[in-house]
Formats: sequence, structure tokens, C-alpha cells
Amino acid sequence: MNAFDKKISSVNSYPLTAENITILQVNMGYKCNLRCTHCHIEASPERKEAMSSSTVDRIIDILKKHDEITTLDITGGSPEYNPNYRLLVKMTADMGKKVIVRTNLAIYFEPGMSDLPEFLAEHKVKIVASLPCYTKDGVDGQRGKGTYDRAVSALKRLNKLGYGREGTGLEIDLMFNPAKEGVAPDQHMLENAYREKLKELHGITFNHLIALSNMPIGRLGRAMSVIEKEVYLKQLEEKFNPDTVKNVMCRHLISVAPDGTLYDCDFWQALKLSVNERTSNTVNSFDYASLSNRDIVTAPLCFMCTAGAGASCSGALA
Repeated sequence: MNAFDKKISSVNSYPLTAENITILQVNMGYKCNLRCTHCHIEASPERKEAMSSSTVDRIIDILKKHDEITTLDITGGSPEYNPNYRLLVKMTADMGKKVIVRTNLAIYFEPGMSDLPEFLAEHKVKIVASLPCYTKDGVDGQRGKGTYDRAVSALKRLNKLGYGREGTGLEIDLMFNPAKEGVAPDQHMLENAYREKLKELHGITFNHLIALSNMPIGRLGRAMSVIEKEVYLKQLEEKFNPDTVKNVMCRHLISVAPDGTLYDCDFWQALKLSVNERTSNTVNSFDYASLSNRDIVTAPLCFMCTAGAGASCSGALA
């Protein structure tokens, strides 16, 4: 029994099991136009992994078959690079399901991507946009020179289309993450700061802020020493909040890798720790009943999602 299992056992939450699956989170490829310092999957312009058309077709079949799955959450890399990106968005939106796309905003300035904001608005897609700071130095330091200016221009354009404006039905959430290791600050307070500063500096509005701590794996993990990782994990463990356990995202989500393998979360995907349900660990063998009752793969890294107010792809948990 690892340290995380011992901790949740002490609060009568062991083993950690799935309750149901309402979200299918699909990583369409690891290629990205940026090379962020914190990226847990080490996405970059050089990455070649991309989801095939046959895997996309299978995902569409799964979504059609299972009304219980109400949300498709598309991520990457820059998922926009996948030639089947628009097809997956349109087909899922036409089913009446909620579609969330995660973007770095700078991708809209790449060749062939300039009309994506209008496409997303047309299909009422929710956008989750990475913006790790509201200052130029903070964003460019993590994501590369010029990234902040492109993000600001993209957000202004999305606002003009109706995103982040009351009554339009077009939602855009921003995502914060620390520059290095460290537990994300209070989400409510940070959201207020973002809202005030972006409005003051650029006239930008948005719906909500998601504050996510960094997982010490991937590019960030390689930049940390063994001692730094141990100190960080100890800090996360000391901030364990039992109220977060019932809402951790892996209980209601399945993560799909570009090759179709199933994982409990995007972080486990980066570490190649596939779901425990070995008879249903790819989209081709997808079995909703067994996956909805599976035991979830755990490790001390899970303290990241349960520290403080908790962390998930949708924001704080408690």
C-alpha cells in the first residue's frame, strides 16, 4: 500500500474506485506549437504522435452509444493540429453533448488555424484556455517570447464573438498553473485578481479561472532534483484534504491517449500507467460497465489532486 492509499484508507476512502464515467477526455496528439517549461507530456513542435482517423471514429461510436457520457474534453499538445479535430468537435456537438476544448490560444496564429474561434463559437464549444499568469513576463517565461501578446489578441477576438459575455452561452475559462513546483493559490482569490487585471489592462472578460498545481513529471520533473521532488511531494501530502477525495476527476473521467489506450487521468497517460481494467484498456475494447466500477491506479503523486482545495481539470474540488 503506497502513501496515498494509506492516507485515504485513514479516512475510509480506500480503495479509490470509479463511480461512473460522465467525461471522456481525449488527447488528440502531442504535437504543440509551444514548448512550455511545466508540460507533463513534454509536448513540442517535434512530437509526431497523433490520433488516427479510425480511433476518432471509435470515440464517436462510444459517444453515440453511451448517453451516460455527457461531456467530451479535447486536449493535447495542440489538439488543433489533428486533421480530425473539427470532425470530432462537430459530430459530438451535433449529438447534443457538451464539448470542451483546451487550447494555448497562440495556436490560432498558426497557418490554417485562423478561423477556429468562429468554428468553435458556431458549435457552442466551451474553451479552456491556458494563461499561467496575467503578466507578459510571467506567460512568456513559461511559454516562450511573444506568447502573451498572441494570447491577449486571441482572448479579445473570442470576447468579440461572445465568449465570456453574459447571455451568449459561450463559455471560456482560463487555466493558471505555477511557474514551477508548488500548490496553486486560493482559486477564488486568484480568479478575482485575474478578472481585475485583464479587464484593466486589456478589457478582457472570462467566465471562470481554474487553478491547477503542477505535477512533478515530464519537462518539469526532469528539471527538478530528487530532493526537490521529495520536498514537493511531502508538501502536497501535508496539505492533504479528505474532502477532495470524493470529487477527484478520475472517479468520473476516462483519459484516452492518441493511440487509443485508456488511462485514469492525463497524468497517468504521460507515465504510461493504463487503467486497471485490463480487459477494457483501449477504445476498441471499451466496456462502460466495467470501467465505471474499476479500481483506480494510485501513487503518491495523487496528493497533487487532493492538496488544499484540491485540483482537477475543472478546478478546485473543495
